[in-house]
Amino acid sequence: MSRIKIHDKYFETSIPHEEIVAAIKRVAADINKDYAGKRPILLGVLNGCFMFAAELMRNLEIECEISFVKLSSYQGTTTTGVIREVLGLTENLAGRDVIIVEDIVDTGLTMQRMMESLGTRGPASVQIASLFVKPARLQVPVDVKYGVFTIPDRFIVGYGLDYDGLGRNLQDVYDVVED
Repeated sequence: MSRIKIHDKYFETSIPHEEIVAAIKRVAADINKDYAGKRPILLGVLNGCFMFAAELMRNLEIECEISFVKLSSYQGTTTTGVIREVLGLTENLAGRDVIIVEDIVDTGLTMQRMMESLGTRGPASVQIASLFVKPARLQVPVDVKYGVFTIPDRFIVGYGLDYDGLGRNLQDVYDVVED
């Protein structure tokens, strides 16, 4: 187990890269089966989803497209609870199958906002794929059909997730070390 420092906090490895990739491949296999003969659009939520979205796309064998939106609710290590849409969606989703690709479902507020926003665009279906889900933190009910990892309420960095802008590039996932 390795220990790193980002800003003022220490983190220890909790999920190695190989385990992350293997788990994403399992979720991709489920999506391949569920969307066989369809052409969904994956809608990645930036910034955190980029590594998950790339690995997921590498393992999808179905025809699919990808686009991105940017929503934000975090500041430091905690969520602000206020969702701000920073970069909007330009694709026509009417009649389309949509898979939201998220790095982490924490309170569920971001996904609630996404579902409300997408619902006004007339998609055929909307499902959520999330690299991490924290059930203990959910404030609103969220159905994550393609959850890769269910984790306890802990702050993590790496594989796209950051701590005040740093750590997204780490291949492994790290837990914060509480003093």
